[in-house]
Amino acid sequence: MIRNIKIKIATILLFSIVFASCEQDLKFDPNDVITEQDFLKDPNNAIKLVNGVYNKLLDYNMYSFSWIGIASITSDDADKGSTPTDTGTDKDRLDNLTFNASAISFNDVWEGRYDGIYRANTALYYLDKLTIDPALKNRMIGEIKFLRALFYFDLVRCFGGVPLVTSKIDINDSATIDAVVYNRKSKAETYAVIEQDLLDAIDKLPLKGQYGSNDLGRATKGAAQALLAKAYLYEEKWQESYDMSGNVMTSGQYSLLPNYADVWREVGENGTESIFEVQATLTKGLVDYTNVQGPRGTPDLGWGFNTPSLSLANSYEAGDVRKNAAILFVPSVLWDGFVAPLTWSNPRYNYKAYQSTMAESWNGDKGQTAKNHRLLKYSDILLIRAEAGFHLGLTSDATDQINTIRTRAGLSTVSSVTLTSILKERRAEMAMEYDRWFDIVRTGTAQAAMAADGKTFIVGTHELFPIPQNQIVTSGGKLAQNPGY
Repeated sequence: MIRNIKIKIATILLFSIVFASCEQDLKFDPNDVITEQDFLKDPNNAIKLVNGVYNKLLDYNMYSFSWIGIASITSDDADKGSTPTDTGTDKDRLDNLTFNASAISFNDVWEGRYDGIYRANTALYYLDKLTIDPALKNRMIGEIKFLRALFYFDLVRCFGGVPLVTSKIDINDSATIDAVVYNRKSKAETYAVIEQDLLDAIDKLPLKGQYGSNDLGRATKGAAQALLAKAYLYEEKWQESYDMSGNVMTSGQYSLLPNYADVWREVGENGTESIFEVQATLTKGLVDYTNVQGPRGTPDLGWGFNTPSLSLANSYEAGDVRKNAAILFVPSVLWDGFVAPLTWSNPRYNYKAYQSTMAESWNGDKGQTAKNHRLLKYSDILLIRAEAGFHLGLTSDATDQINTIRTRAGLSTVSSVTLTSILKERRAEMAMEYDRWFDIVRTGTAQAAMAADGKTFIVGTHELFPIPQNQIVTSGGKLAQNPGY
């Protein structure tokens, strides 16, 4: 199983400029002396290489405080939360859309993804040298390329075109560093790399049901197809997105869980609705993901950030079961019997991030819980299919997908859909899942959505986040800043 393995390889040179934070996962303990030749003789090291890339998903600078800030707190779905005086370093500025290039959250997200890309490139480099079963090598290359595409997808959504580092780079090769690491490519070029990695992964990866239990949680053909369908949607390649989402749907591997609320609970982990999720255990958890969003006050369950907005709460139709599954209202009795008291600081919290200490695996460590984090799920694919289909004039099929989702939500079916109604359904289904900001930006509805939430979205600037100032300084000014910053 991939969850608890940390890779430590002495032979890997760290590219400290942009990849330094992966050091502790990429070197041997001081007492472990091994040469590159010895390393390459052991086929088991291939699995360790790949697991080292997966392990990056658990780190603080991946899906914790900074990602939550820029992907959710910025949007009309969420407010900063916590207390008025607790800024969360820069989360108040993210909430108010007054951020700049010096905000730490942008640098965290940048460094976290490039850490992962470095690991992926290093793993591909050594896999090529290892003598192992060809079928296993082929599969592992597919896994790594899926993960690298995932890292670049986060980057392109946040920053637009970024440096495209797709091979292991010698730290002493300053010419290549200037030409590659400090050279932003276009948005189209970035998506082209994502597409190619995912097409290669689709060709190499097995279906979810073809994995054994010991490999639960590894990237699958369906995960690569799902991410590619989503990338195509962002590129407005409607036919490609429609077709690729259809491949996921007809694979026979996925279905909606009967109970929407179960999707984000332990009982739903790696279930039929799960396409890809970050794997966490009691001994190797997702760092501060639940802690950041746990209710603040007495009793203290966390820092209390990323609270669902009143705008989100008021957006649901009457009778929509998703409202009380996505939003933890105070006061109330929670699903595990815990009483949410008025001594908590905010009236609403992210229910999807709630970690039960009573009915789920719990070791008493709020900073590193065993809660898996869903990155791709089947309902998202149905929404992608509906949106792409609508743009192609396939209104009947789009309506069918929306009705499948509405039926589970306890709502009546509709006879037809519009783009507005599809996006409204997407907001309800994907609430507090870190897609809302990107959705309103890509659909050109951000200015109106943020104005309705009392905030000013600057057209021509806020479509992209700023390139982190730290990275521009480190590059000697070679990295170009985005417009307006």
